[in-house]
Amino acid sequence: MSNTSVTKLPAIRAEQVHEQARSFLQTSVSWIQSNWLQVLIAVGIATVIVVGLTAARGLGARLAARSKSGKGWAAIFGRAIQKTNQFFIFMLAARLVVTYAEAPSPVARTVQFLFTVAAVFQAAIWARELILGAIEHRTRSESYNGEALMSALGLIRLLVSFAVFAIALVVVLDNLGVNVTGLVAGLGVGGIAIGLAAQGIFADLFAALAIIFDRPFRRGDNIIYDQTSGTIEAIGLKSTRIRAFTGELRIIANRQLLDKEIQNISDRDHIRVGYTIGVAYETPPETLAKLPAILTELVEAEGGKVARAGFESFGASSLDFSLLVDTPGGDWSVAHGTRDRLLVRIMQRFAEEGISIPYPTQTTYTAAPDGTLVMPYPEPQTVKVAPEQG
Repeated sequence: MSNTSVTKLPAIRAEQVHEQARSFLQTSVSWIQSNWLQVLIAVGIATVIVVGLTAARGLGARLAARSKSGKGWAAIFGRAIQKTNQFFIFMLAARLVVTYAEAPSPVARTVQFLFTVAAVFQAAIWARELILGAIEHRTRSESYNGEALMSALGLIRLLVSFAVFAIALVVVLDNLGVNVTGLVAGLGVGGIAIGLAAQGIFADLFAALAIIFDRPFRRGDNIIYDQTSGTIEAIGLKSTRIRAFTGELRIIANRQLLDKEIQNISDRDHIRVGYTIGVAYETPPETLAKLPAILTELVEAEGGKVARAGFESFGASSLDFSLLVDTPGGDWSVAHGTRDRLLVRIMQRFAEEGISIPYPTQTTYTAAPDGTLVMPYPEPQTVKVAPEQG
């Protein structure tokens, strides 16, 4: 067997700690004695800074309390200011003192180390509050009522907190001279593994966030996607619930819903309904010419607006006219009522004008075994009249 030697770290004795502490204390006292005026001025400035930042923190609390909804930008910045740590305030003041008064190297390094830790983690706290506040501010609309945020807030808060504090830890270690390459690589590999394991959940979560920020629809909106139409009832962390117009509740994953073409029909200012009206080929040309004006008159009498009224095509058994009617508003019950009354009025007016709407007709010709056409209607017979006898 081969002997392996293990390098042992030198033991730190209590005498060494006591000696270094005494040296640090003597250096600090000597610095203060030789630079007492600069130290005094710096302490005064630091005191003003501490008092000012403490007062600002109180102002942040008042800003947060003043907002009724708690989701306005004033409340967001107020909560962020309120989260300012007292340790950060004192270390900021100490950093100014040692910089202005030219502190000795041991004191400056110690203050610099503590200030770096306090500043980085304070920045992480501020970033976390601002990010979460921005998400809440984005969902303050009454149409959302926060239901998407409330269902996703726990996971969002966890992800944001992990991200900002992981970055803060890496920055602190890097400033202390620690080689963070391996740590960053480990975090990257761990993030990839977690992302692959829960890619479906994260895809639906990010789709929910996309719905929150992009707002293609809100709760209560009427939408059409694929062959389905309905009303948005709830927007959740993983799925959206849609009450179909036929009554059933449809549940679809957020990611799949955003992959489809969505028609939001809630905000339209009119409903367009199309009609194809056929009249007989025997209709006189002068009647055909005034037919668009007749249709326009009937539509306007029912409160609609004509988008198009004119000749469309030569049909199989009729001359087809196209009529597009816009009904103001987005209520289908109003549009349906307008359509029903308009169709009845068209029938009445056509009857008054003598305009015929023909049935679809088709004539079939057959042939006898010898090839002679057998007419589909009886042939007129010649009536022989007997001569009168005188």
